[in-house]
Amino acid sequence: MNNAHPREFNFTDLDFQRIRKLIHERAGISLGENKQELVYSRLARRLRATGIKNFSDYLDHLQRGDAAEWEAFTNSLTTNLTSFFREPHHFPLLAEHLRKQGKGRPLTLWCSACSTGEEAYSMAMTAVEALGGYERPFHIIASDLDTKVLETARTGRYKADAVARLPAQQVERFFVRGTGEQAGFVQVKPELQKNIDFRRINLLDMTWPIHSPLDAIFCRNVMIYFDKDTQLSILRKFAPLLRSDGLLFAGHSENFYHASAWFKLRGHTVYELAAQDQRR
Repeated sequence: MNNAHPREFNFTDLDFQRIRKLIHERAGISLGENKQELVYSRLARRLRATGIKNFSDYLDHLQRGDAAEWEAFTNSLTTNLTSFFREPHHFPLLAEHLRKQGKGRPLTLWCSACSTGEEAYSMAMTAVEALGGYERPFHIIASDLDTKVLETARTGRYKADAVARLPAQQVERFFVRGTGEQAGFVQVKPELQKNIDFRRINLLDMTWPIHSPLDAIFCRNVMIYFDKDTQLSILRKFAPLLRSDGLLFAGHSENFYHASAWFKLRGHTVYELAAQDQRR
């Protein structure tokens, strides 16, 4: 690897290839060759934190089985770009879908890459508004691989700028504005938070602690980090978790045409289950 500027730590092509292999095995993330600078900058922080002087020794240390450092390594290489009501065209579709569900049973949704929580809270706000309040029970499982972002999600505390584009009445209904030392922040109200269960789940695990059937799964802007085989493995496991009329929401740059045995396109980046006989 040719570097225009000297680096603080020695970082070779072999180091980069080892990292690519390790993160793919650990989290399914496929790092392109163009991610070398990003990988260096993110993991250099871990070398400083651990006091290890070069990448080769750091990776040796990692592979000896330091569980805490594995977690930090994985957290460092995951991307967590999110916002409230990101890709807004999905939420009216979710609201319509929830209103159509038969009364008398709780609704269950899975936000499978929740990051710092904005997506899960957006789903919860949509559910409350679609169902006319909190009387109809609903439950959202919100999961991520990154433990740091899950801490933020569970707290439900955000800078006020994060809700600046939401309608004022929505902010008033679902958030408390901070005062004093908390000025400039908003806090999600407890009555909304209690409907969400934040958990660490690795989509590469053989089994997930998820009980079916689910009314909808949000898996948006995470599949782009996986190769096609990994995507297919995950999608095959999603299918039996959904109700027969359940929906799978994908990210704007994702398509699941290679999983046509399990899912078919219903609308813009929204999928429904393929025919039962196709999935057997």
